[in-house]
Amino acid sequence: MTLDRRTLLKLSLAGAAVGATAVTPVITPALAQAPKKRARWICLGTKGGPRVGLGRSNPANVLIVDDVPYVVDCGPGVTKRLVEAKVALPDVRYVFVTHLHSDHVLEFGNMVYGGWSAGLNHPVEAFAPVGMEALTKAYWESIKFDVDIRITDEGKPDPRKLLVSRDIKDSGPVMNNDKVKVTAFRTPHPPITENFAYRFETPDGVFVYACDTSFNPALAKFAEGADVLIHETIYVPGVDAMVKRVKNAATLKEHLLASHTTTEDVGKIAAMAKVKKLVMTHFVPGDDPSITDEMWAADARKHYSGPIMVAKDLMEIEL
Repeated sequence: MTLDRRTLLKLSLAGAAVGATAVTPVITPALAQAPKKRARWICLGTKGGPRVGLGRSNPANVLIVDDVPYVVDCGPGVTKRLVEAKVALPDVRYVFVTHLHSDHVLEFGNMVYGGWSAGLNHPVEAFAPVGMEALTKAYWESIKFDVDIRITDEGKPDPRKLLVSRDIKDSGPVMNNDKVKVTAFRTPHPPITENFAYRFETPDGVFVYACDTSFNPALAKFAEGADVLIHETIYVPGVDAMVKRVKNAATLKEHLLASHTTTEDVGKIAAMAKVKKLVMTHFVPGDDPSITDEMWAADARKHYSGPIMVAKDLMEIEL
């Protein structure tokens, strides 16, 4: 009979009280506490597209490694979602943006500003396709009046010197510190060609984030063997209903079908890459409550037999 830890401790104390030989508690491997995971991914916003609604927030994620946040995409709502995920804005140190569509970058500047207003005083490095450096410069110009006043009035450091943006010009290594290695991979998102997936190698394992992208078998090689593949998706039967709700978008349907990966094709990518877990996100349409989790995952299961997670805002994924 195996005694639990509490029973063993009681026996030890009782034996000492009566002068008997104390029973020393022995923690077996089964009772030993598993090492705490150092890396976790939080899906902050899981709806594709720039439209803001009451349900899912727009594209945004954060990878946390040893309490350091690596923000991945900065759609509208990212700042609030970070706070809701209990990530302190002044702690942000790294930002990665897949491409410069507004739903992935619109709140980038305001997120960094939010951290600065709350006490951020260390460098923040941002990586994105060509255009990010110009976007960052334009953002600071747009808010110059406020920043200049607060530097003097509140004694804050100049945030323009803290935020360093770097344009990614091609696939390859992007960033490497003592905890995380990040590699970019160019993948098509017609008509955009300056678009990258990212591979994050952490102390616990590998996360690959592919958003946005049309179906790209080459992406499977980039994601090969990853512990988690976080991949965008489009549910084709829901597109017609979606385009009827959106005004002034005559060619929206054609764009969506050409530039995103169907639920079935996401399963193909995960299977070809032999990833350990598939997380579906950046849902198009992401604001249709009639599309259930099972409807999102069903076609992917035709090809991928591993675990599938249908992402929700603030869902946390550990390795």
